[in-house]
Amino acid sequence: MNIRIGIAGDQHAVYAERICELINESAKQRGTGIASRTPEYIAQKIYDGKAVIAVDADANEVVGFSYIETWGHGRFVANSGLIVNPDYRHMGLAYKIKKKIFNLSRKKFPQARIFGITTGLAVMKINSSLGYVPVTFSELTDDEEFWKGCQSCRNYDILQRNNHRMCLCIGMLYDPKKHQGLRQHLLDFVRRNNLRAQRLRFRWWMRNRIKN
Repeated sequence: MNIRIGIAGDQHAVYAERICELINESAKQRGTGIASRTPEYIAQKIYDGKAVIAVDADANEVVGFSYIETWGHGRFVANSGLIVNPDYRHMGLAYKIKKKIFNLSRKKFPQARIFGITTGLAVMKINSSLGYVPVTFSELTDDEEFWKGCQSCRNYDILQRNNHRMCLCIGMLYDPKKHQGLRQHLLDFVRRNNLRAQRLRFRWWMRNRIKN
């Protein structure tokens, strides 16, 4: 077993049909829908440099995959189609692929808000570790083309009945502006406490010097 994870290149387009098979199989197992895509659509994502793929080089088999979609004129980005081949599960590959596609999204679209909708607890945990937070659907993209992707899900009627306000999926969002603000707040907190620690050490040093 020799698993390699990286940004998909043109040479990986030959796996497009197999990737679609894995996406459809995963949707059936979950009982909820991953937006159905054609091999041509997946291949184009690969050619555009907007996909991450994991391949077992020894077996020449697709191990996992995920790709980037943009919505609302680039204001929103979704990391879609996350799948792991059933023969390679429980190896931590989903997290590695998700982190890789997340970092690629941040690099290509640094100002965009990255979001996803999921029913999977494992995906929620991964998203949380990357800085996503649960949000209502009203905070996600209003791009109708995105929501059309839910039509292949058997729960689509629930989404329709609620006017796209809620469904069985949980909405999760990474907002770079809010995240940067939190990061700066934490850095300031650490800096302030380091200064306090330095003052305390200085006072302790001065007291001991006076005593001596």
